[in-house]
Amino acid sequence: MSMIYNDYLVFSGTNSLYLTEEICKNLNCEMGKMRVDRFADGEFAVNYEESIRGKDVYLVQSTNPSSDNLMELLLMIDAAKRASAHYISAVIPYFGWARQDRKDKPRVSIGAKLIADLLQTAGISRLITMDLHADQIQGFFNVPVDHLYASTIFTEYINNNIDRDNLVIATPDVGGTKRANAYAKALGVPLVICHKLRLKANVVAEMRIIGDVEGKDVLLIDDIVDTAGTITKAANLMMENGAKSVRALASHAVMSDPATSRIEQSALTEMLFTNSIPYHKGGDNIKCLSVAPLFAEAIRRVSMHESISDGLYGM
Repeated sequence: MSMIYNDYLVFSGTNSLYLTEEICKNLNCEMGKMRVDRFADGEFAVNYEESIRGKDVYLVQSTNPSSDNLMELLLMIDAAKRASAHYISAVIPYFGWARQDRKDKPRVSIGAKLIADLLQTAGISRLITMDLHADQIQGFFNVPVDHLYASTIFTEYINNNIDRDNLVIATPDVGGTKRANAYAKALGVPLVICHKLRLKANVVAEMRIIGDVEGKDVLLIDDIVDTAGTITKAANLMMENGAKSVRALASHAVMSDPATSRIEQSALTEMLFTNSIPYHKGGDNIKCLSVAPLFAEAIRRVSMHESISDGLYGM
């Protein structure tokens, strides 16, 4: 691997510095030198402090909170293109605006398509991301998309820490059935589904269980937890229907207030996230697992022109 370190460099946006440092540690390389200058009116400018001419650059930045981090990433891409980088890969562990993936009612924007257009116009050569809210977002891009799955991290944790003999996989809504079913098949356990009625964004009006959870250890599967209304309502409903215990896992800890307090006060004995988004609000029953090894391996394989479908695309 040492012979390719001069050919690629890994840089970090401000919000993903903690993750990029760990990725570089896994790659056994130093993080690239870059400075972001901020002005009094809120504008900022990106400056690479070393030559990237002819290099393959990997720019790591999750886009949450959304606007500033996305704009910083776009400026990083633009600066890299103007500095004659050979190949620009945007590494976006959490891809914001992914919930706006279709026109589900009249006169609405499709935010995920707009973000794809912005990234491509800025000059990316490749996107590396994880657990998109909707798989079809990959089709919004005209550049290669490497879509990784946190299931490779979560299933290892489940196998090492959770007894599968009494385990049932559950999804807090019908839209996540495909994702939850993949876990159920991989772990060899039953699947139950929650059907929810949502009257407006972040507000669940009604929820019902399809399946039997009585006396079972339930593991709820989701991709994003925002205000935690759905996941905690589902957990409480499981216990009301006779579940022995309820855990949950989700790839991205958006965790807008009052999510942390909701999880702490819910029936959940454990809530698992990845560190795709920085989370510092605590919570005794909340745990984050690192995806740095997953992204480091993806970067290594891309730089070596190796397949990343074996073991990194998940279930």
